Amino acid sequence: MVKITILRREPGFSFSMDVYADGLVRGLKAVRPDWQITELRPQLNLKRTSSNAYINGLNKYYQRYWNYPNTAKRHDADLFHVIDHSDGHLVYWLRKTGKPVVATCHDLINFYQPGNIEDQAKLPAISTAVWKYAVRGLRQADHVITVSDYTAKDVTRLLGVPSSHLTTVPNGFDSDFDILSAEAIQTIRQSYQISPQQFCLLHVGSNHPRKNILTVLKALSALKNQGLPVQLLKAGAAFNSEQQAFIREHQLAESIRYLGKPDKATLVQIYNAADLLLSPSLSEGFGITILEAMACGTPVITSNVTSLPEVVGNGGILVDPEDVAAIVQAVCMLLKDSADRQALIERGFARVKAFSWEKTAEQVAQVYQNLLDL
Repeated sequence: MVKITILRREPGFSFSMDVYADGLVRGLKAVRPDWQITELRPQLNLKRTSSNAYINGLNKYYQRYWNYPNTAKRHDADLFHVIDHSDGHLVYWLRKTGKPVVATCHDLINFYQPGNIEDQAKLPAISTAVWKYAVRGLRQADHVITVSDYTAKDVTRLLGVPSSHLTTVPNGFDSDFDILSAEAIQTIRQSYQISPQQFCLLHVGSNHPRKNILTVLKALSALKNQGLPVQLLKAGAAFNSEQQAFIREHQLAESIRYLGKPDKATLVQIYNAADLLLSPSLSEGFGITILEAMACGTPVITSNVTSLPEVVGNGGILVDPEDVAAIVQAVCMLLKDSADRQALIERGFARVKAFSWEKTAEQVAQVYQNLLDL
């Protein structure tokens, strides 16, 4: 029996990494049911060990960078797969086992947008240095899986990993993301107090600088100034202080509903309730929310940069993420032309058929088999 060990992040550390790991493991068990797929996570003690936040932080570093690797390298496996580039430090340890090591790189955005780390870390300089040390561990992996060709180019350019050691395997999406009945959508919109006359924009995700939330708010303000009946739903991270100040200054509060961090079933409902997904990110390694929205019949307006054109294909509208006027024009087209909107929905449905976690897992399993000479 082939024994594969998947090395995951600590519980709750990253929603997107949980989605990837859950989907990949589920897919592997479906396409290789005779394989033994084992998952490992760092068993961090989440209780405070001290009143000093910095001591607690050091304890987390100790657990993650010492205890977890020591446990992992003693695990019985034919092949190890580190599913997050930020855990690349595990590769240094796992290479000592003599077993093949695969690592997935989702993006290297923090190399050229360090604000994504600095925005959340208590000790930004240390966090950045540790992150760079970890991702450079990918150089020692037997093979690196990237989720887009854009990320693959970054791995070669920034880490020096040759293309012969890289395979692009796009992400999938959960089949629970699907279109609901017209009656169900009407009920959901009523529950969020969205009238039939309102055109509902949706943004799903974090508020990292690269997510470009301020541009979403600028587009909303411009649409409101034109007298259009638009509403913005925000799911994921809450607005930061700069974004909240913009909302107050431009009197947008009544046109925005923050929905927190919904579970999957609720997120399916939110996609269906919205008239479009607006996701003008400045940089993305992939963009699973794009697939989720298209699968729910929600038209997508997103960026024409980094990996997003690979994901969207012709299933969405691509715009310059910093061109507010172009975003507003795209929204107005979908608001005023139902035929164009329906055509975009149909192209989105066709596009998402190319993606599933089973298809992702099959390609990943082929990488494993090549390394194990099966």
